[in-house]
Formats: sequence, structure tokens, C-alpha cells
Amino acid sequence: MDKMEVKAEVLAVCISEKKGTEKKEIEKAVLKPDWGIEGDAHAGKWHRQVSLLAFEKIDDFRKKGAEVDFGAFGENIIVSGVDLKSLPVGTVLEIGDAVLRVTQIGKECHSHCNIYHKMGDCIMPREGIFAEVLKGGCIEKGDKINVIEKEAGLYRVGIITVSDRASQGVYEDKSGPVIKELVEEAGMEVIDCLIVPDEKSEIVKKLLHFSDQRQADLIFTTGGTGFSKRDVTPEATKQSLLKEKFPV
Repeated sequence: MDKMEVKAEVLAVCISEKKGTEKKEIEKAVLKPDWGIEGDAHAGKWHRQVSLLAFEKIDDFRKKGAEVDFGAFGENIIVSGVDLKSLPVGTVLEIGDAVLRVTQIGKECHSHCNIYHKMGDCIMPREGIFAEVLKGGCIEKGDKINVIEKEAGLYRVGIITVSDRASQGVYEDKSGPVIKELVEEAGMEVIDCLIVPDEKSEIVKKLLHFSDQRQADLIFTTGGTGFSKRDVTPEATKQSLLKEKFPV
């Protein structure tokens, strides 16, 4: 893997004991593999174990009149010297003793935070990135960051099952797991399997989540292609496209 020529460093490390609250700056953090930062509410066995935000974006926000401390946007690591949002999913970050891998760019804002209510805006959903911990270790303010370009690897696949009843737990989704098995047998990586109701807005939201935030190479949908009024997967898919390409 090739290192990118950037002069990036850590300006602060923050944690919180509860989700949905501002994080507080700490002197040093311990990262655990496939978990996240010890003592942080967002740590766990999922793809958003650690969040990062660029100081330059925080500084621009402050210039609008906002008084925000490090951690106010819910970010774990504040860095300078690198445009985080431009890093492809799969980019590796060496920070202190730890090694992270970028898993998601930006996020969906489910409930507006205090900053949004005060300023009418929040930068974390569009400027923040998320990562998983590949190698544990300690990180602290002043640590240099090595940015390693994403390696060409397996196709990354997202799977969406569209079903009112499966999303409500009325019955078990069986088609999604079958697709997952076939995809993995074909040598591709399944990044996530999601179940959504037959709602166009929800289907569009998850399609864009996979394409934009998770940067999946392929997305498979199953369900919602019948002739009832609730079957809207084709319409939702078409709404999500920038350009439609028919088979040739």
C-alpha cells in the first residue's frame, strides 16, 4: 500500500459516555481492535467505531459565529492537514500505535443536535468520516497521521430486503441471506444487509446510504417488485439514479 504525501496530525481526542451528547476532550485514548475507543459510547462491533472531523471544517464553522469546543459535533478525533471527506472508503490511517480503516463518509442525521438547533446547521453529517480499528494502540494530541491509499480489492456489496412484514419482524427474511451467501461464494465482500419497509423514501435513503456513504461497488435489492400499490422498489431505485443504463 502506498502512503499519501500529507502532513496530518491529531489536534484532539474526545469521548462521551452516552450517545447523542457532546464528547469531551481527553489527554490520551486507548483503541481496541474491532471495537473503538475505550470508554466511548460509540465503540462496538460495527462499522462506525471511531469518528473523525477536520479542524479546518470546525474553524470555518466557528467563523460563522458558532462557539463550539472540540467534541461538540460528536467527533472522536480532530485532525488537521487532510481533507477527510475526499478519502475513499477503505483508506487506512496510521495514528500513533493504532491503525484505522475508513468505512463511511458522512452520515444520516436522525435527530438534529443542539448545534443544529442553535445555528441551523451541523457539519458532522456531511464532513465527518467513520472508521473501524484494525490495530489497537494509544493515540494523543500531536500524533502524526499516515494516510495509506486504498488497495484494489474485493467488490464491496450492499444488500437491501424490501418487505413490510420482514421489517416488522412478522416473518424471517430469507432472500437477503441467500443473496449474501451467493455473493460471498462469488468472492465478493458483503458490507451490510438491511431490511426496510415498502416505503419509497426509506428505500431511497438506504440506496443512497450504500452508494454515497458506504461507497459500495454493487447494491442488490430484493422484494417490492410486484404489482400492488406498496411495491415501489423499481420507482425508488429509479429516483436514486443519476443516470439510467439499460442492459446491452
